[in-house]
Amino acid sequence: MSTAPALDPACTALLVMDFQPALLALLPESDSEVLLGRMERVIADVRASGGTVAYVRVGFTEADWAAIPPTNRSFAPIAQYRLMHHAGLDTAVHERLAPRDGDIVVRKIRVGGLSTTDLDRRLREHGITTLVIAGISTSGVVLSTVLDAADRDYQLYVLADGVADPDREAHEVVLHRVLPSRAHILESGELRVLLRAG
Repeated sequence: MSTAPALDPACTALLVMDFQPALLALLPESDSEVLLGRMERVIADVRASGGTVAYVRVGFTEADWAAIPPTNRSFAPIAQYRLMHHAGLDTAVHERLAPRDGDIVVRKIRVGGLSTTDLDRRLREHGITTLVIAGISTSGVVLSTVLDAADRDYQLYVLADGVADPDREAHEVVLHRVLPSRAHILESGELRVLLRAG
């Protein structure tokens, strides 16, 4: 069982990051189905406790593509081939996890959930001091967001069974060797207990 401290749901936000059809398609289908089912339950738990649910998704406009320099190894191919259009069905939050009225929803144009969005400001306006991180991929949006959020002094939890990566080895290294120095690592069942204890 986790030794992480109890959560105050009023000050806690679950970040549901990059759960979009285009990115879920990078995982084995059985993995994505299990992950979606688990995240449905986690989102319901956070809502039931009175916590905030915030969604981060990646998507680009014509202006976004035009602003990506050819030196950006991650994003230059996206711009070149006009991938991940912000209005495409493949960049929407997966319908099983769809946002509700009152949720925070932001669109990003780089890896991390905070760097190219107003997410930090919106979380602060809601009195959020604690983040529970879930997303695809562990070595991408999860790692980048945890590093950034740690520098912004959030209390951080990473949902070990709410993150996934197409590269299983990268997933294991990041989750078990890199992230624990900045965040509590816990399972969805443990999160449920902490939310009820808060």
